[in-house]
Amino acid sequence: HAHTDEITLLAWLPLALVGLITLAYLLAARRQRRRGNGWNRWRSAFFLLGSALLAQAVAPPVMAWAHHDLNGHMALHLVIGMLAPLAWVLAAPVTLLLRSLPQAASRRVAGCLRSGPVRVVSHPLSALLLNIGGMYLLYLTPLYALSLHNAFLHYWVHLHFLVAGYLFCWAILAGPDASPHRLSLRFRLGVLFLSMAAHALLGKLMYGYHWPRGTDHSVAEIQAAAQMMYYGGDLAEVLLAVALLIMWLRTPVERREACCLLRSMIETLQ
Repeated sequence: HAHTDEITLLAWLPLALVGLITLAYLLAARRQRRRGNGWNRWRSAFFLLGSALLAQAVAPPVMAWAHHDLNGHMALHLVIGMLAPLAWVLAAPVTLLLRSLPQAASRRVAGCLRSGPVRVVSHPLSALLLNIGGMYLLYLTPLYALSLHNAFLHYWVHLHFLVAGYLFCWAILAGPDASPHRLSLRFRLGVLFLSMAAHALLGKLMYGYHWPRGTDHSVAEIQAAAQMMYYGGDLAEVLLAVALLIMWLRTPVERREACCLLRSMIETLQ
């Protein structure tokens, strides 16, 4: 009975954490507005959108469904690993955190963000490896089958989806939270297109060779999940590309990269 209660508490923990993080964000944003510092309401709206998506995905009934249904698992992967992180990144939570903390604590956080490990994981290529590489490892090895029989591994997989997805969106957008890297738009778009190709290839491998193996999922279920990954992944990455281009177009010309994509295209036409 005690073990059952422990599992039940674990099932509700992700939803409670999402609620607490969202409350903390909204209170911090409200405090900034009351101080007269201002905080864009669109950013708060994006955070609420990401939290709403994430809350639905981690709700215990949905998680239980996804634990036994590969299509449900893939739907959660798209929400937790791609859509919710994009919305959260657009909400600039790190900027809000730095504004809200006392000066000494804010400096320590800023120093941490400039540290070597953060610079490594926030580089687009490293974030691509963590994000897409993690998916290849999960679906093309016995790891997915193991996660079906281990509750902690099951939650760890979804936590990895969230963190890796957030890092990838942040690395590609390089904003609105300041990025430790100054990389051209061309380079970041190139990494995004590489991600789209790798995502599509994984979907095709799953469809054609019926990965993940070692489970009770039927071939039809695996192929349906692979199609969801293929088309859903494209949709999420197109949204990321649109966000990147909108942010770039809204950036003052003097702050854009000297070697920008549009300028290169114009020079080529001339």
